Amino acid sequence: MPAKPLPEKAVKPMLTLIDIGNTTISIGLSEDHAKIDKTYKINTEKNKSSDEYATTLNILFKTTTPSHVIISSVVPELNDVFREYFHDWFDITPLFLGQGVKTGIKIISDNPKEVGSDLIANIVAATEFYGKTCLVVDLGTATTFTYAENATLKGVIIAAGLTTSKNALISKASLLPQIELEIPNKLLGTTSAECIKSGLMYGHASMIDGMIARIKKQLGNPALPVIMTGGHARLIYPLCEQPIILDERLILNGLMLIFQRNLLKPS
Repeated sequence: MPAKPLPEKAVKPMLTLIDIGNTTISIGLSEDHAKIDKTYKINTEKNKSSDEYATTLNILFKTTTPSHVIISSVVPELNDVFREYFHDWFDITPLFLGQGVKTGIKIISDNPKEVGSDLIANIVAATEFYGKTCLVVDLGTATTFTYAENATLKGVIIAAGLTTSKNALISKASLLPQIELEIPNKLLGTTSAECIKSGLMYGHASMIDGMIARIKKQLGNPALPVIMTGGHARLIYPLCEQPIILDERLILNGLMLIFQRNLLKPS
């Protein structure tokens, strides 16, 4: 089946990096396959078809065209949707991060298949740029702590994410109002909205600080580099007291490194 023509002629070939998460889909474009030129985010909608996603994605590809595509996905029901989209519109078969893909990372786990591709991509970039031994804190639907030692993924902690915690709280308490996730004006709130914001924002930051401190203590490594990433990283980062590096493009850079390690060839 021939590729479908885009509404406008696409002129600039780009490596396309995609992270499909449960809440958002992050997209990065790289012309030289070495640095990310542009990033975009769209909402994850698990019931959408490839044609419905095309309505949004074709806007991004009006002046560029994918040369290669690599995808990290923790939403299996969207894998065929994105595979179909890139096949139908660009005659490209995306490379999905999974078994058989070279990452340069060893995984120590009772069941390596359970380790999410997003965690692997994060560690690939973190160990390349910040140290072979490091900790990645990813704030998404879940807040995860992924520890690597000498470029070997050795353990993960999974906690409820910020939005997940907010939705659970609001759904179970009828009198509590809906709120925007933002830093409140004061720690001790005097309105219901301020109280909830303080509990969620400062509470999450304190949980992260406490978990980092416990991990460093258990490992006997007080200088352990910690990298924060994910959709809520920019919100929580200013509230944390532990030394942390903020890198919102970590997973997309990890995907680009994995693409390079697979000889720049899609499969």
